[in-house]
Amino acid sequence: MKEINDIIRAYETALQNGYSMALATVVKVEGSSYRQPGARMLVTEDGNLTGAISGGCLEGDALRKALLAIHQQKNKLITYDTSNEDNTEFGVQLGCNGIVHILFEFIDTDNANNPVALLKKLQADRKEAVIVTLFSTKHRDMQRGTILLADKGGNVFDPSSDIDLSVLEEDIHRAREEKQHYLKKLFRQGQELEALIEYVAPAINLVIVGAGNDAKPLVGAADLLGWDTTIIDGRATHALLQRFPKAKQVILSTADQVASVVKIDPFTVFVLMTHNYHYDLAVLKLLIGTVTPYIGVLGPKTKLQRMFDDLETAGIILNERQKERIYGPMGLDIGAETSEEIAISVVSEVKAILRRRSGGPLKFLKTKIHEDIPIIP
Repeated sequence: MKEINDIIRAYETALQNGYSMALATVVKVEGSSYRQPGARMLVTEDGNLTGAISGGCLEGDALRKALLAIHQQKNKLITYDTSNEDNTEFGVQLGCNGIVHILFEFIDTDNANNPVALLKKLQADRKEAVIVTLFSTKHRDMQRGTILLADKGGNVFDPSSDIDLSVLEEDIHRAREEKQHYLKKLFRQGQELEALIEYVAPAINLVIVGAGNDAKPLVGAADLLGWDTTIIDGRATHALLQRFPKAKQVILSTADQVASVVKIDPFTVFVLMTHNYHYDLAVLKLLIGTVTPYIGVLGPKTKLQRMFDDLETAGIILNERQKERIYGPMGLDIGAETSEEIAISVVSEVKAILRRRSGGPLKFLKTKIHEDIPIIP
């Protein structure tokens, strides 16, 4: 969501300045690529770029293509073959071993459901959603572009009324339930099309229980990733917004109220680091019955085992499934010692857990870094 949020901010700034815009979206990748389908970049007529569609190797040419789309007020699909090491078209041998299809969409700011306006609807509520983008790899064909957003509440925002998308209903539901992108081939109005059916999750909400100095770099690391951050502490001298300017909110709360002062959904994660054992224990007790997928506990393994023992003494025996969501010591094993190093370790672990990855070195990965997006015939 960070890239989308950055694009929305740039879009609103461009609106205020009266600049025309185009949105570049990676819609299909064959082979390997630095960015995957769903990566976006907003280009304004003054040459400002927000977001990224590659590691920087394609942006220069993409700027020219985007400005052409703005000038012609027409969507365009451009294909970049980065697998040819002898290709000097971009002034550099890319060597990414992939073919990247990028859709450039002119942004009609008078259209209430233009592509960026649709993305903006994602900010309205913390709901999972699916975005559908139609395109054709035959460059001379009409490029439909971003045409639909469906959130989990059943709301559908469709700026295009001239094409029947009922054939995609089952696939949209599948993408949402499996939290997975898909590509689907379809034939509509005499044209062969492909649909990028893109699952979009809400921003992660990191709740840091503890407002000590060691929480500051954790807020900074989360902010870098575009996560929302909430600080909760029972000390009025510590729970101050001026101490955590990058936090979304800072809440003064007793331990027994923590679960009620923040809305907890499957994208809300917790770290317990008040350095007050009984406060952390009381919060852990409350979080066991929630849907949070991650509860990190600062401190050695003996501290977490003591917590389990004290909960059992209180008549609360955790099953293995409940224990699987609790991480103590929290963070990946990178030899972290300072609070800054611990922050990097913790956000990396949370990211790995939510993406269902091991968190190990990519060097030893037996598969591709990014899995191919399944294609639905």
